[in-house]
Amino acid sequence: MKMEGCRFMSLDIDTKCLHIESEEGYGEHYGSITYPIYQTATYAHPEVGQSTGFDYSRLQNPTRQQLEKMVAALENGTDALAFSSGMAAITALMEIFKPGDHLITDADLYGGSIRLFDNINLKNGIEFTRINCSKEDVEGYIKENTRAIYVETPTNPMMRVIDIERVAAIAKKHDLLLIVDNTFLSPYFQNPLNLGADVVIHSGTKYLGGHNDTIAGFVVANRDDILEKLRFIIKTVGSGLAPFDSWLILRGIKTLGIRMERAQKNAFEIVKYLQSEPMVKNIYYPGIEGTESYEISKKQARGFGAMLTFEVESAALTKHILKYTKLIPFAESLGGVETLLTYPYTQTHADVPEEERIANGITDCVLRMSVGIESAKDLIADLKYAIDSYDGYKAQYI
Repeated sequence: MKMEGCRFMSLDIDTKCLHIESEEGYGEHYGSITYPIYQTATYAHPEVGQSTGFDYSRLQNPTRQQLEKMVAALENGTDALAFSSGMAAITALMEIFKPGDHLITDADLYGGSIRLFDNINLKNGIEFTRINCSKEDVEGYIKENTRAIYVETPTNPMMRVIDIERVAAIAKKHDLLLIVDNTFLSPYFQNPLNLGADVVIHSGTKYLGGHNDTIAGFVVANRDDILEKLRFIIKTVGSGLAPFDSWLILRGIKTLGIRMERAQKNAFEIVKYLQSEPMVKNIYYPGIEGTESYEISKKQARGFGAMLTFEVESAALTKHILKYTKLIPFAESLGGVETLLTYPYTQTHADVPEEERIANGITDCVLRMSVGIESAKDLIADLKYAIDSYDGYKAQYI
């Protein structure tokens, strides 16, 4: 099954998740349907001046290259680079900036990104301004040394949705890069490059891998100058993804579409249940109609995803839920087939200054849920048992 490039790019995303692996035909790999794991550190050369195209796996590896082609195709980018983790990807990207450069970032970011910016990049002379990019006047924070705008959408963990086209127009007006972390929606539901972004970040550990069994990160871009710098960085610092991990992510991507659809369907059911619980004060999910996030999401994405955050009446109830849910583990990470509950206050955002956590709404009453593909009925029953068994709940509502 050999396809011309233009015909391949016109395939639906569900098909693209599978069939880039046969773009050049199955015969090259003995008819193997699954792309092989090239578990090698180095490669033999026929003679001086000739190469097979690969020299050393720190520079590039066939399995990693295949994965990069896959992710680039899904995001409609020119190229992608696969890193040993999402944080390794962001760390490499920050190396394209120099001391004295200024970046505007959204205030509601993954805590690990904030930790990197505050403790590593700031020390190296890069300046950051954190604002609410969904509400504030981004243009008003641009300075002479501003080089980029960095956002997540939806944001982690408060699920704010940023209008990518609006921010992209501002970035282009001032000759800035727009960097979008697209981890929460994945390329299945959203393609920031199509909306004007210059660079897309992914924690491949999450929805792309999808099984909570490996760690990976990606940078995708459609600008050759950025990609050339990143290729030099990845070979120099040695942060490329290993062959076996590359294969695991390739395997995970094959089911990206059906996982995202099922998890999103479950998320809607869980939101409906949480809306009926008196002890749940707030629910943050882009798929709730009547909200600004809903309207922006309808414009720029093909779905709302399976990440949601909710706030309960007290910290005591929060801890009780984490202790008494048995089907749903209390764990960090997201995007796998298993539903997970995370406590941002002490986990993902523990290193964020407390005043910033509170300003963003990340209190000790907030839980983040990554909805998986189990039966929604069973997930709701697990949550309901945890809430109903709380003594404070019984005293007030029964």
